[in-house]
Amino acid sequence: MAAERLVIIGGDAAGMSAASQARRLKGPDELSVTAFERGHFTSYSACGIPYWVSGDVTGRDQLIARTPEEHRARDIDLRTRTEVTEIDVAGRRVRALDRESGETYWTGFDKLVIATGARPVRPELPGMDAAGVHGVQTLDDGQALLETLERTTGRRAVVVGAGYIGVEMAEAMLKRGYEVTVLNRAEQPMATLDPDMGRLVHDAMDGLGIHTVNGAEVTGITTGPDGRVTGVTTDGASYPADVVVLGIGVEPETTLARAVGLPLGPHGGLLTDLSMRVVGHENIWAGGDCVEVLDLVAGRTRHIALGTHANKHGQVIGSNVGGGYGTFPGVVGTAVSKVCDLEIARTGLRERDARAVGLRFVTATIESTGRAGYYPGARPMTVKMLAEYRTGRLLGVQIVGRDGAGKRVDVAAVALTAGMTVEQMTALDLGYAPPFSPVWDPVLVAARRTVSVLRKAGTA
Repeated sequence: MAAERLVIIGGDAAGMSAASQARRLKGPDELSVTAFERGHFTSYSACGIPYWVSGDVTGRDQLIARTPEEHRARDIDLRTRTEVTEIDVAGRRVRALDRESGETYWTGFDKLVIATGARPVRPELPGMDAAGVHGVQTLDDGQALLETLERTTGRRAVVVGAGYIGVEMAEAMLKRGYEVTVLNRAEQPMATLDPDMGRLVHDAMDGLGIHTVNGAEVTGITTGPDGRVTGVTTDGASYPADVVVLGIGVEPETTLARAVGLPLGPHGGLLTDLSMRVVGHENIWAGGDCVEVLDLVAGRTRHIALGTHANKHGQVIGSNVGGGYGTFPGVVGTAVSKVCDLEIARTGLRERDARAVGLRFVTATIESTGRAGYYPGARPMTVKMLAEYRTGRLLGVQIVGRDGAGKRVDVAAVALTAGMTVEQMTALDLGYAPPFSPVWDPVLVAARRTVSVLRKAGTA
């Protein structure tokens, strides 16, 4: 009996996790695994690219979890520099283009995994393709940016966008000795936070010497006679630049899926069931940055491009394809980042998210420290908490601070997943010693304050 044919489109976290897990469950006599990756690298941490650019990570290879050669040694037919250009759903085959030779060919499948990831948002504005303008989505992108920095004599960098990638790349350029300007179209940096918390990030960035311009709508890139970038224009000003980094965000790469009518959600990502199987298609799975996932707090799908989710998706897909069983129930929207020593974290809903799904809520914001106030090195942090009006159910937490502030969000993420109320949170038995926390951990202080707000509103 011929081996079942598994084809995977995409060779990073979700795709190769699925390939590896399926191979663990079934040998090559039962299951052939063919994976297509259009780039040079596989199984790498895109989230680590800003730290490679900054020099905190000293080499590209440190970001690679498993090389193509290592995958091939595990009986996975991995074809790099090969791009899938078409899916034939009815014929159960994909068309591939070898980007080195130009050859195109069809490969049949019994089971298909789509793990095409996300693509950077790159506005169609004048000069966006100029030399010296860089995105940072792949290792190839990171390598290209580093090569530009080595050739560039000027020391002015403009970062377009102030989300996670934007603030991380601003830090990277600052560490490399550049004069950094961040152009942000939103009211405050980090639109994943509420504006009052984003203001704290803005103030900290200014204190670090990063010039942050909010409400700045980029209109184009200016270039010199040699075609290289010389500046960035907005609707109200112009900013000189020797290098431009785009940190505007990403969107699901679902071009192939859209072309064959696979189901997409409101954010453009593929829709799957709990097993990560594409809705309405028995033999097609999808995972990673090209899918939408269920937000367990809001009850709606959303697009979240994170390696943590992608690896979990791949494990679930590989288990199901390989004859086992796995599910991915959804997310609560946890994310953490930093700019220099300032840590930024959130989980659950922002105020506008809660309003968008029709939830009534209260908020409370507290200031505390990451250690006992008398212990050396205690630094301030701000915690904002949202709770549902009447029920007191936790809806979201945002944290901005230093000294281990970011990872405190994990307590809130667990509470959200468990559906806890803020009053239940006040009794959590968290670890305490002066070097690690005040007697009342900042998250619990915020929970107590939120309970007080609920009581004043007559709902608790």
